[in-house]
Amino acid sequence: MKLATDLALRSHCVKAHVGAVLTQDTRIISIGYNGPPAGTHNCDEEWPEAGCPRDSKGSCSLALHAEENAILYAVKSGARLEGATLYTTLSPCIACARLIFSAGIKQVYFDKSYAKYKGIASDEGVDFLNKFGVPTIQLLED
Repeated sequence: MKLATDLALRSHCVKAHVGAVLTQDTRIISIGYNGPPAGTHNCDEEWPEAGCPRDSKGSCSLALHAEENAILYAVKSGARLEGATLYTTLSPCIACARLIFSAGIKQVYFDKSYAKYKGIASDEGVDFLNKFGVPTIQLLED
């Protein structure tokens, strides 16, 4: 989790800094942090005051989540994700949870609650993963 926390510092997002690490048999196989696709822009440089434009749900219209970036980097590198463990500084949103499940990741540890961060009733991603057999555990209560 320390590495995920350090990776979050690399994010150029004005709103949130999130990091993720994928491991397989205690070895790091991929890393990611939230931000726009490579080669597009950096929010803190282009929109330093308010961040990038928001979508209809109030989220960044351009950025990828840390989990998405870690999964995409692993796939681009040819890493096998079946049975991997994910460490992330913010619990997965529902969209990321579907990707995590579909990628065959078998365990997720997180630091802070996405629901608390977004001001929503429950951690839908955590609920989804736990329901479908992917233990998703908060390391420390926030």
